[in-house]
Amino acid sequence: MNFAFIFHFFCFIILVTLKHINWNKTLNQKWVHVKMADEAVCVGSAPTSKSYLNMDAIMDAIRVTGAQAVHPGYGFLSENKEFAKRLAAEGVAFIGPDTHAIQAMGDKIESKLIAKAAKVNTIPGFDGVVKTAEEAVKIAQEIGYPVMIKASAGGGGKGMRIAWNDEETREGFRFSSQEAASSFGDDRLLIEKYIDNPRHIEIQVLADKHGNALWLNERECSIQRRNQKVVEEAPSTFLDPVTRRAMGEQAVQLAKAVQYSSAGTVEFLVDSKKNFYFLEMNTRLQVEHPITECITGLDLVEQMIRVAKGYQLQHTQDDIPINGWAIECRVYAEDPYKSFGLPSIGRLSQYQEPLDLDKVRVDSGIQEGSDISIYYDPMISKLITYGATRAEALGRMEDALDNYVIRGVTHNIPLLREIITHPRFVSGHISTNFLPEVYPDGFKGHQLEADAKRELLASAAVLYIAAELRSAKQFVLFRVASTPVECSHWELCVELGEERQDVEISKSGTVEMDGAKVEVWGALNLASPLLPLTINGTQRMLQCLSRDAAGVIVLQYLGTLFKVRVLSKLAAELNSYMPEKVSEDTSSILRSPMPGTVVAVSVKPGDTVAEGQEICVIEAMKMQNSLTAVKQAKVKSVHCKPGETVGEGDLLVELE
Repeated sequence: MNFAFIFHFFCFIILVTLKHINWNKTLNQKWVHVKMADEAVCVGSAPTSKSYLNMDAIMDAIRVTGAQAVHPGYGFLSENKEFAKRLAAEGVAFIGPDTHAIQAMGDKIESKLIAKAAKVNTIPGFDGVVKTAEEAVKIAQEIGYPVMIKASAGGGGKGMRIAWNDEETREGFRFSSQEAASSFGDDRLLIEKYIDNPRHIEIQVLADKHGNALWLNERECSIQRRNQKVVEEAPSTFLDPVTRRAMGEQAVQLAKAVQYSSAGTVEFLVDSKKNFYFLEMNTRLQVEHPITECITGLDLVEQMIRVAKGYQLQHTQDDIPINGWAIECRVYAEDPYKSFGLPSIGRLSQYQEPLDLDKVRVDSGIQEGSDISIYYDPMISKLITYGATRAEALGRMEDALDNYVIRGVTHNIPLLREIITHPRFVSGHISTNFLPEVYPDGFKGHQLEADAKRELLASAAVLYIAAELRSAKQFVLFRVASTPVECSHWELCVELGEERQDVEISKSGTVEMDGAKVEVWGALNLASPLLPLTINGTQRMLQCLSRDAAGVIVLQYLGTLFKVRVLSKLAAELNSYMPEKVSEDTSSILRSPMPGTVVAVSVKPGDTVAEGQEICVIEAMKMQNSLTAVKQAKVKSVHCKPGETVGEGDLLVELE
């Protein structure tokens, strides 16, 4: 098959790219997709409306390269029927379904009607377009709360809000319509009954142009934040063979109803009694498709290209296995301590994927030196592990997260590691409400028990001594021509938060504290970001992010960053005389919790605001976030205006 094509991926774009200063030298070094491509064509500047959503620029790239086909990936124009039509008019193959299927399934209102006609289980709701906020309230009252407000043309969790009362419906209508217009160029909304505490389980389908269609088993996607998936696995722990077949057969019925040809995904909500309801169909490759590839052995992109070329499917339903278990973690440049993940930007100053581990796959489009900007989704990579059993796959994921080095941006590895090791997740007792139920007060990082705390403090103390010994050796080599004084015992003070612990360390690596002994052993390479240690006989992988002259060591331990301070006993005594820094009063100021663009400012100097009242709206990575007052007060000054770009921590509004 001689098939030259453009691979226009959501984040991982082979062939088309962006304008950049000193483009040939700088961008080629920073972006993996440019390095991998035989040809790279600039399609515009960073804003998506001027580049990846600019059909004219993409069509020009196709003409310049003479591409015969376009694979749209899983974002931007991947489900845009107008783009598919323009390709067809140019005689270029669209590696995906035809425009009829894209239109039918891309519109949530039409897709629900088609699903009903195809005898697919659907969620009760309003089948028309909701035009105003007051109409939304009326419909929600008729359906009965809670309801889900979502974009008709949407996907990826954008343009979706859950409403539990009339006021939340009005607010949800406003934000969902704005996000829908920003992300999809279509602000139409629909409302349906919200299935409380459901699982989100999807079926992968594959169909050709000859009437053949298969279901390739399920993917469990229930671990979500803001309706966007965080951790996925295949198969699901919840489905039995009978339910799996019923869901698969209904998914194929729907695909055949729209004469679907290519890979696609039918998403369902599943309640505690295994009743399942059609949610939507994604007429594209899913971000989480690698876990299906792991358990079936099929290359979905290869199958899509074959179908686009006109070949029949090579397999029958009986050929589709479930071999082993696969887990995917979405590694994001996000701060997990803020609403389970608000976007972070910056340059990757150090980046090392755990590819030396067995049965680990990393799909990424970045490398060391790449920039994470405000213009695109903050995903860094998809981290996939595979095993013969679920326990094996989870164990490999734990190791992979511990060995993943990311510096320069805040990332969500602390949250991912906590999820996959949480007893409730390990037991398979999950739902789309997992995060708010497990962390009702927000994510706080790994909570150290006594043994783990001793392990951390002992590791920090050993690392401190190793650094001191190296410094002493270098001092002798380069400054003083005398023999260093040998020492076999050290007394230190280690601080973690408000706690202070006296420790004693022997040269053999035995650390004594609080009447207990911790054995720490390892060949410490202080130049490496990874610190493999054996602690009381258990192998651990720690990461040292920084050390400073004040004895502060930042360690990544069990996925979470801990700031530990190690001092000699004398330094600890003298430190007690140092004045403490006074914390900033944050109740009277509003700072941006993330980098983004100011969409709206709802107050002006002199206004009186109530507690919980909206002050402004920040858009980051196409998601709108309403910032509210934490107390009743008078507005003293406003430091932002709509359209401005703000950074994390920038002052927005001051209150009296």
